[in-house]
Amino acid sequence: MKIVAAGENALMIYFADQLSPQVSERVHQAVTLLEQSLGNLLIDLVPSYASLLVIYDLYRIDMDTLSRQITNLLEYPSQGGVASGKLVELPVYYSLESGPDLEALAQRAGLSIDEVVALHQSQEYRVYAIGFAPGFAYLGEVDEQIAAPRLATPRAQVPRGSVGIAGRQTAVYPAQSPGGWNLIGCCPSRMFSLYADPPMPVEVGDRVRFWSIGRDDFLAMGGKL
Repeated sequence: MKIVAAGENALMIYFADQLSPQVSERVHQAVTLLEQSLGNLLIDLVPSYASLLVIYDLYRIDMDTLSRQITNLLEYPSQGGVASGKLVELPVYYSLESGPDLEALAQRAGLSIDEVVALHQSQEYRVYAIGFAPGFAYLGEVDEQIAAPRLATPRAQVPRGSVGIAGRQTAVYPAQSPGGWNLIGCCPSRMFSLYADPPMPVEVGDRVRFWSIGRDDFLAMGGKL
């Protein structure tokens, strides 16, 4: 673990150099522990793949003191297995209509469309980070057979709910936006809403599993094509 200054009132904690479920769990545990132990000193905690940004109140504590306290709190991380987090199941309408890159991705992988869909649904994905846009959860890792590079030319507009693959990550677009991920389907569930409590259904450390639905169910759940 390494702690470095990241601004006049911010510290960055680096936990490892490589991504793994164990490292992600350590980041998640650190968020919980720091919130419980230093809550009144903190302004925000921003977890990522293998790091954690700590933004603190410089009128309550100085950088050196906070760094020492963080080191003491995190010096002996949990040695157990990867904690489960909560499981969030998301429905997806996989089709050429809702996933314009599904056929090309299948051809690239030498698989049928049904095989691509089956592989995408076959495992649980860990929420490694949330960024790019509110509710955009970076999920990993997809089966290497269906891993695919980003599109050479990003789309100007990707519909809300689009399910994409980039490298070995997958994600659901929480809102209409530009994007360069390979789109294989669409999810009717909202990944971000100011009117929901909580506003996002997932957080870093959670697990996500996708399951297939048909066109009629997709529309009945509020999905739009």
